[in-house]
Amino acid sequence: MAFVHGKSACVIVDAYDLSAYFNDVSWSQEVSADETTGFGSSDKTYIVGLGDGKISASGLFDGTATVGSDARLDAALGASSDSLLLTAPSGNSLGARAKLAAGVATNYEVSEKVTDVVETKAEFQADGGVDSGIILAAARSVATATTTNETSQDNAASTANGGVAHLHVTANATSSTTIVKVQHSSNNSTWVDLVTFTTVATTILTSERVAVAAGTTVNRYLRATSTTAGTGAVVYTVAFARR
Repeated sequence: MAFVHGKSACVIVDAYDLSAYFNDVSWSQEVSADETTGFGSSDKTYIVGLGDGKISASGLFDGTATVGSDARLDAALGASSDSLLLTAPSGNSLGARAKLAAGVATNYEVSEKVTDVVETKAEFQADGGVDSGIILAAARSVATATTTNETSQDNAASTANGGVAHLHVTANATSSTTIVKVQHSSNNSTWVDLVTFTTVATTILTSERVAVAAGTTVNRYLRATSTTAGTGAVVYTVAFARR
């Protein structure tokens, strides 16, 4: 058994690591069971139906313009596009288990008490379900022009139903572009590109979610790799969930 303490949990919303603002996060995953009972049956029968998921987070209010918890959560509510969400219960570390989702912000609350700190609460409805995956690059900081290959992660076997990849660029002071990829390998030696994220422009904070089509083989080993140009540092987190 490998129990973990919640103090190290990581929460990223789009291009912002909001871990320091939250102190309570919960994810729910569910799958409907749809009835197939026919005449003559003595007991009900079911088949697996549609999946669903929700994300709820609460914590501390910070009114700092553009980057504080209030600015980010307020902007998510009513946004025309989904927020990209990643949380790692044991912390943002290489190989750690993570939950990934694109979510519609459905609620944002601010609670003010004269005897306590101002608190916030946000809720997201997963758009396309919640996926379970692993961290392939953990808040990796890369400076100056270089190619960086993360340590590979072994799944013990290949899978055959695609998956979904997340990129969260949470800091960027580069003078040029950054290209981030997810690669896979059958032997931990020869690597092939599986996902190539949109090229990250200089100083841009961004996030991206890329689906690998159902029926696609994802080899046993996975790793994140990046190539930066120019000078200055970029910080990013990459995760992948097999399906």
